[in-house]
Order: sequence, then structure tokens, then C-alpha cells
Amino acid sequence: MKSERDDTPVLITEAAPSYEEEYAARKRKYLTMMLLRMPCLILAGIFHQTWWLALAFVALSIPLPWIAVLIANDRPPRKAEHVNRYEQTPMALEKGDHPVIDG
Repeated sequence: MKSERDDTPVLITEAAPSYEEEYAARKRKYLTMMLLRMPCLILAGIFHQTWWLALAFVALSIPLPWIAVLIANDRPPRKAEHVNRYEQTPMALEKGDHPVIDG
């Protein structure tokens, strides 16, 4: 008889990433969003002769700090992964039909 055993480790905790890892990821997100603001402002200065294009770049750069703070302070999403958890399967102690005894 060959048993169908899963050799992947059993997850016994739902521990989140460490605070340092989470903080570093949030800092990267914030820095990336704020670095996107600089090219918008520079492009607005370059295209100052075309008022509607310059206005579009300025309008794009205005909400970026607010969006950067919201995204950086958001909780990271849970990872959708298949986790090997311990599942107890009920085993039959005795097999077969048993007579019912009414008392």
C-alpha cells in the first residue's frame, strides 16, 4: 500500500512579515510615488508654452503626495497561496454494520 503523503512542511502559524520588512516595502512605495512627482513638475516647466499640457502635468502632480501616503500606509494584501495545514481525518475504528440495541 502506497500512502499519498504530502512532504511539504505544515504551516502552524499565520505570521505576517516582520515589521522591518513591511516598513522597508512601505518606504519604497512612498519614495517611488514621490519620485514620480518630480518629472511631472519638470515636464510642466518644459511645456509651459502649451498651457493645457503644462496644466495637465501640474494637475497630475498635485494628488500624488496624498496618494503616496494612502498607499504607503495601507496594510499589505494577504498572499493567496496554497498552504499545507494539518487536517485531521476521521478514521473509522470499526468497520461494518453494527446492531442497534434498544434499551
